[in-house]
Amino acid sequence: MLPEELADALRSMGEQPYRAKQIFRWLARGVTSFDEMTDLSKSLREKLRAEFELSTLRLLRKQVSKLDGTIKYLWELPDGNAVETVVMRYRHGNTVCISSQVGCRQGCAFCASTIGGLVRGLESSEMLDEVLCSERESGLKISNIVLMGIGEPLDNFDNVIRFLRLVNHPDGANIGMRHISLSTCGLTEMFDKLADLNLQLTLSVSLHAPDDETRSRLMPANRGRGVAQLIDACERYYEKTGRRISFEYAMIDGVNDTPDHARLLAQHARRVSAHVNLIPLNHVEERDFAPSTPEHMRAFIRILEDAGVNVTVRRRLGGDVEASCGQLRKKAAEHRI
Repeated sequence: MLPEELADALRSMGEQPYRAKQIFRWLARGVTSFDEMTDLSKSLREKLRAEFELSTLRLLRKQVSKLDGTIKYLWELPDGNAVETVVMRYRHGNTVCISSQVGCRQGCAFCASTIGGLVRGLESSEMLDEVLCSERESGLKISNIVLMGIGEPLDNFDNVIRFLRLVNHPDGANIGMRHISLSTCGLTEMFDKLADLNLQLTLSVSLHAPDDETRSRLMPANRGRGVAQLIDACERYYEKTGRRISFEYAMIDGVNDTPDHARLLAQHARRVSAHVNLIPLNHVEERDFAPSTPEHMRAFIRILEDAGVNVTVRRRLGGDVEASCGQLRKKAAEHRI
């Protein structure tokens, strides 16, 4: 609940609405009991306990990378489903990668998250709990959030926007929108709706191929939309918000890493002033894809840079703890079966 909603609830209970800010601040600290709200009277805490419940996640599994300290959590939700969250350490701060859905319906051919399809979208409170529980369990202060875990955020639009308002609130976690990235496979029909909110977050588009033939093979979401429509939507988003878009591009050997792919990608990136983030492909047992060779990666980068495109290669974190989204959840589900 947002502070104004808490204030309305308190009024209806015959309590002072100014208590809402105190309660909201306690919630942002990730308290798991009303008794922890020590600056509230005992009678108010009892009223709150009778009217509300505090959501939390149960830790099922934790993996810590011996290579770089990346932490991967498998959390159990109140209904017994599970999602993954990853905490990554960078020089500029600690980033948490959260899930927005249980499973995913988008069917990307190289991704573990979509195996088994979509179960449901996460509530805004569950996404917030991913941040708060990860911070509490790891002991690390979270300064950045990426919605790049399990699920398609724009397929759970209302809950995701509510989560963003909760985590950005100055009396809450107060994580600035410019420190939040939202990754989408390209649900273009939602781009204008997101742009209208002008949230100033970073929109990361999982492009992964610059042409319809390759992209439709890798990403079923491209069918019925197409790359041209996606780039048009990116251009409108950039013009409306002034926020540069990032193209996420998983380098797959022999599939999307040829010089022709690089030249076409450069055209798209220049049109919308996009940053290109190349991703060494994570291995997924059920997927028959291999990462691009170092030689192909270097040639690809050279073409982009020669075309004046800003390009980086994502540093691989958590390679020894199955940091590819969906892998840990899938193994846990198989174990339960």
